[in-house]
Amino acid sequence: MQESEGIVLIVSTLLVLFIVIALIVLFTVFQKKKNSLVEERKEALEKFEREITETQIEIREETLRNISWELHDNIGQLLTLAKIQLQNATEENIKDVSETITKGLTEVRALSKLINPEAINNIELKDAIQLEIDRFNRLNFIDSSIIVLGDKKNIDKKHSIIIFRILQEFFSNTIKHSRASNLKVVLDYKEDFLNIIAQDNGVGFSSDVKKDGIGLINIKKRAQLIGAEIDFESEKNIGTSLEIHYKL
Repeated sequence: MQESEGIVLIVSTLLVLFIVIALIVLFTVFQKKKNSLVEERKEALEKFEREITETQIEIREETLRNISWELHDNIGQLLTLAKIQLQNATEENIKDVSETITKGLTEVRALSKLINPEAINNIELKDAIQLEIDRFNRLNFIDSSIIVLGDKKNIDKKHSIIIFRILQEFFSNTIKHSRASNLKVVLDYKEDFLNIIAQDNGVGFSSDVKKDGIGLINIKKRAQLIGAEIDFESEKNIGTSLEIHYKL
């Protein structure tokens, strides 16, 4: 009897010990996975914040380039014209002088919105795109338009910055390389997502160029950071389009 009780005690002790060891192992594995997940989330957040910082710097640099172009090519020409008109001012053409100066002041006010370093950070996505569209039309870079469909919904500010920079990259390549005469942007607000389509009627490019050209890899990388999907299409002598599918 005592021998049976001893065997039962030993078996019970071993079973309890096994359960304790198993729990310790499971807890250790769980803790490691938890720590790994926390570390991955931390790295993802740090990566996202770095990308936001880089994007803001790029937007500022792009803005400074835009300001330089406008000062030289637009406002500078208006001021030169106003100076010439003033030198030859008469009662008959004084109205022309006034109109030239007024136009110059309007351009300066438009530039002031871009000079403010917080302008893009605090502005709505649609309004930021509108500023770009207006600038292209003022400087006669390209005939541009924006169409908004559906009811506008709020977008995370940091995500909005990345979307705007993605579009800026597309705009920049359209202006520099596409030889397009028309640029159209459509913001289509749905219940749960926002579809953005930017399209030009330029020369397009071949599939070989498409893989590595015009910053497509960078555009895709940024889209992934905010959970957006990118569809990029280009056809020679037809044009290029960029579609962003963003979950609200």
